[in-house]
Amino acid sequence: AGYGSSSRFYTQAVETLGMKPSDYKKGGSGLNLSYAVQPFALGWVLVAATGQGVCAIDLGDSPEEVEKHLRERFPNAVFSPGDATFSHWVAEVLSYLDSPNRDLNLPLDIQGTAFQRRVWMALRSIPCGSTASYSEIAEKIGSPKSVRAVAHACASNTLAVAVPCHRVVRSDGSLGGYRWGLERKRRLLDHEHQAVSGG
Repeated sequence: AGYGSSSRFYTQAVETLGMKPSDYKKGGSGLNLSYAVQPFALGWVLVAATGQGVCAIDLGDSPEEVEKHLRERFPNAVFSPGDATFSHWVAEVLSYLDSPNRDLNLPLDIQGTAFQRRVWMALRSIPCGSTASYSEIAEKIGSPKSVRAVAHACASNTLAVAVPCHRVVRSDGSLGGYRWGLERKRRLLDHEHQAVSGG
């Protein structure tokens, strides 16, 4: 969805989006996770990863809040310090939050249904500074009657900004919902518009 050819898709989408459903359902049992929490302009951001790629980017108002969310999702995971590769991924996320008009090329390790993955990949084709409606995303993935399912896929996204569900709005242009708060969604969109316009 959103790509003129399969080669362009594979060039721009190096992520696997591939955490096994069994790993997720077991609360991350057997998974080795690294995570880091850093302040940014809209609060705090947590980046977590397995050896395969980034599995969570969470936004919140405090370090305690985002850490709690991670441990609730993966209560049985083993947490360990990150290596140089992980530090690079964290730096990439922080740099993207500051300058969203650049590419964010990260390997992703996230569990989702085939439909959710189609939606998430379509979201990644929305340019910085632009928005699309839920119905437009449904059309783009070839399921025009699945507007509610598209909205649910957006709400299920756990990779803030890497899968830019904040760029999806209602057909009338209103913001709709956002996992990390409508005010944060508005400010993310404003920041992206300024980045593109040079303001």
